Amino acid sequence: MITQFRQLAAYNRWANSRLYAAAFDLSDQAYRLHIGVFFGSLHATLNHLLLTDRLWMKRLTGEGDHPNQLDEILYDNRKELTQARIAEDNRIIALIDTYDDTSLSVSHRYRTTSGMPHFQPLADILLHLFNHQTHHRGQCHACLTILTGDEPPSLDLLGFQRGGTAPSLEKLL
Repeated sequence: MITQFRQLAAYNRWANSRLYAAAFDLSDQAYRLHIGVFFGSLHATLNHLLLTDRLWMKRLTGEGDHPNQLDEILYDNRKELTQARIAEDNRIIALIDTYDDTSLSVSHRYRTTSGMPHFQPLADILLHLFNHQTHHRGQCHACLTILTGDEPPSLDLLGFQRGGTAPSLEKLL
């Protein structure tokens, strides 16, 4: 099972790279335009994804930020947001690399954003983390479709598994 989580962590970085590269092609006005997705804009949704990854990484490692407002804008600047996304994707991959199949079945204790204590198997937490990313990347994909009128880059897992390329976000900065 750990092999699948390592694949999901690598896919997560790949899909985020494709999504962020497409977002860089937008004007600042389009990038920030409220178009009706849950967090309003592409910019706000990308911030939410980073925020929730940081929240879960704090719960899993005890290190880093633990934002409490799920709609908080962590970075108003697109380049700073991208730099933070790169760092967080690398951090997720590094964390997953520390786990093995045995650790995935161990219950992990944490507190919800409301402060309630909770625990569940690590594998379930990781499934949520990656599923949540996929869910909101779908909203970002819809934003790109609406804003450009064109088909955004594919974010399909099969595309990743078949060796699809992703741009280097570092080069876009």
